Amino acid sequence: MGAKQSSTRCRDKGPRGMVLLRGRQPFSPWDDSLLSGKDPRALLKRGMRHVSFSLVTKGMTDVPDFLWSLSEVQKLNLSHNQLRALPPDVGKLSRLVVLNLCGNRLRSLPREISLLKSLKVLFVNMNCLTELPAELSACRSLEVLSLSHNCLSQLPASFADLSRLRKLNLSNNYFAHIPVCVFALKELDFLHVGSNRLENIAESIQCLASLQIFIAESNNIHSFPRSLCLLTSLELLNLNNNDIQTLPDELYLLWRLGRIAWNPMDKGLHISHNPLSKPLPELVEGGLEMLFSYLKDKKHN
Repeated sequence: MGAKQSSTRCRDKGPRGMVLLRGRQPFSPWDDSLLSGKDPRALLKRGMRHVSFSLVTKGMTDVPDFLWSLSEVQKLNLSHNQLRALPPDVGKLSRLVVLNLCGNRLRSLPREISLLKSLKVLFVNMNCLTELPAELSACRSLEVLSLSHNCLSQLPASFADLSRLRKLNLSNNYFAHIPVCVFALKELDFLHVGSNRLENIAESIQCLASLQIFIAESNNIHSFPRSLCLLTSLELLNLNNNDIQTLPDELYLLWRLGRIAWNPMDKGLHISHNPLSKPLPELVEGGLEMLFSYLKDKKHN
């Protein structure tokens, strides 16, 4: 056994107050305070499948420069800070699979995000986004995208190219209609457009044949489109808190819903807090089987 090496690194002051650790590049005092004198790679977590790095709730207003040298990072969590911008350098992290930017103050994303060809999961919810770069559509591996709680009213048409996207959360934004590009996402099995400014659901919703969960609660939707009844894979349909007065006779085709649901987390049909015309409220109280039976008889009589 050789002599145990000292774990203490020598520190010197560099120009402009930068801290120098022998054997590594210089960093700003802010970066170094995050690192606590450690080499950045010493903070990487190497799991069975992914190399991850996390700087959560650090009060950061800027992304530390040392991050862009960690090219092996696959999962990066910068959530719940005070970030106002994501630098173009993010494109250097070409191995990223998961990027969590939730709970910051971002108003936009850099075009260089298009360089993240391996990215599968992107959380940018709870920010201040007013627009998204069309270049995000170059992330063709993307499967999960959360954009909830922002200030978005439209999506780039190029989003139709995200052919592998399975889960999309657009809730709590300013959408007056579901963006047309969404209807091209044939692999979607989860779509959340709740708490927007929707007044209708386009007939094109029928193009999303793989949908299992569709949430459009807390909008101002006036009618329940028949085209929704063609989405026979639906297991959860939430239209609570809208302005729906009638239900389509073909609703019984959505047999996978299984029941009337009252708990927000439950699968089933959520249709409460709508001005349903009589006798629909009583039928809803009686359960899904009673409602389906009434609508089926009504259709065939």
